[in-house]
Amino acid sequence: MSDIVVRAQGLSKRYQIGASRLAYRTLRETLSQAPEASLRRIKSLVTPSHGPDKAKNLIWAVRNLSFEVTRGEVLGIIGRNGAGKSTLFKLLSRITRPTEGWAEVSGRVSSLLEVGTGFHPELTGRENIYLNGAILGMRKVEIGRKFDEIVAFAEVEKFIDTPVKHYSSGMFVRLAFSVAAHLEPDILIIDEVLSVGDAAFQQKCLGKMDEGRRGGRTVLFVSHNMGAVRRLCTSVLWLERGECRAVGRTEYVVGAYESTVLGLNQGAAASVALPGAGSPDAPGHGLRLHFLSEDRQPRSRFSLGEPWCVWFDFEIVRPVKHLIAALALTRLDGSPIQTIWSAPSDLSPGCYRGEYPITLPLAETELTVAVGLSSFERGFYDANGAGHVTITAEGARVAPLRSSSCGVLFSTSRPAIFGIGAAPDGAGKV
Repeated sequence: MSDIVVRAQGLSKRYQIGASRLAYRTLRETLSQAPEASLRRIKSLVTPSHGPDKAKNLIWAVRNLSFEVTRGEVLGIIGRNGAGKSTLFKLLSRITRPTEGWAEVSGRVSSLLEVGTGFHPELTGRENIYLNGAILGMRKVEIGRKFDEIVAFAEVEKFIDTPVKHYSSGMFVRLAFSVAAHLEPDILIIDEVLSVGDAAFQQKCLGKMDEGRRGGRTVLFVSHNMGAVRRLCTSVLWLERGECRAVGRTEYVVGAYESTVLGLNQGAAASVALPGAGSPDAPGHGLRLHFLSEDRQPRSRFSLGEPWCVWFDFEIVRPVKHLIAALALTRLDGSPIQTIWSAPSDLSPGCYRGEYPITLPLAETELTVAVGLSSFERGFYDANGAGHVTITAEGARVAPLRSSSCGVLFSTSRPAIFGIGAAPDGAGKV
């Protein structure tokens, strides 16, 4: 048996926008107008239409997509709003037909595309669970074995015999996801509906999908939460204006997507001016950030395993005791990677530079760099997201890392701080 469970070839969907909707007609009207409709259809085939005017009203929601998903794979679908993600899922779920191309899906499919999909508002939660199971082809006894687990996961025990039209959107999504995940589909399709639930339930859902992945279930997952995509997905398909912009390893595609969406790219500045002091009473403020390679060449793009460093230039305008200059590396999804502090120093007025060597073996990613100054553990200057650095697999010296989670690493090494340029009282090296 083939390991490919989803295969698409030239998959496309076109819509006509601005077209007036036809009113519902009776059977008699439909039959009486059938000959006239046939003649119009034949005429449209032999008579050229007004191309430019008609083309203006056509939009390709999905265009020429070709991809394969293997058994047990978790494929993330990412892209801006309107990129075609939901349309693709509707095509794979057989809710709508493609205009061109085809898609082949093997196995039992459970879809959670939007709040209310597959639920009858007049039926109770209990009745909708059995209805969805029946749609998936499950026997009543099979659904019964999973029933208590479904209800407990959704946390709707008190309302299970209430018509779902009285549920809040959060309750609706909790029950819908629980049904979709527990009725043992071969392929689980999840659109961006989990954002309706609270943070705790979102974590439960991500854990349940991760559990399904480890059990060999195929998951197709749309999300704007890049942290969740990184955690769950083994590969990612990036859609832009209905077309495939990139497909491949999660870190590579997500990193490229974040770079484009946030305006970051290979030409990101290797030297960045920092904002001034936030308060006129602050004893100092940042000047510039510099990103340099091992041979001291200014760059903002580095290969896996390649040593690099950050220079943090700052100015002290009044004598400061116990000054600490800190630097933090953070991924674009907010996950902290590394924080480095200088040793406490007593500094006179002048311009100084902190040099921070970075030797942490990172995965492919985009990083933001933040810096700050403090005295006796009370901060008086900070610049968040001041600079951006790309870590790429091109020319990698080590194999890419892949982990299900990440955390902050506090460096035990201390960066050197030394004076630069002229200072009012001739401050020198610390």
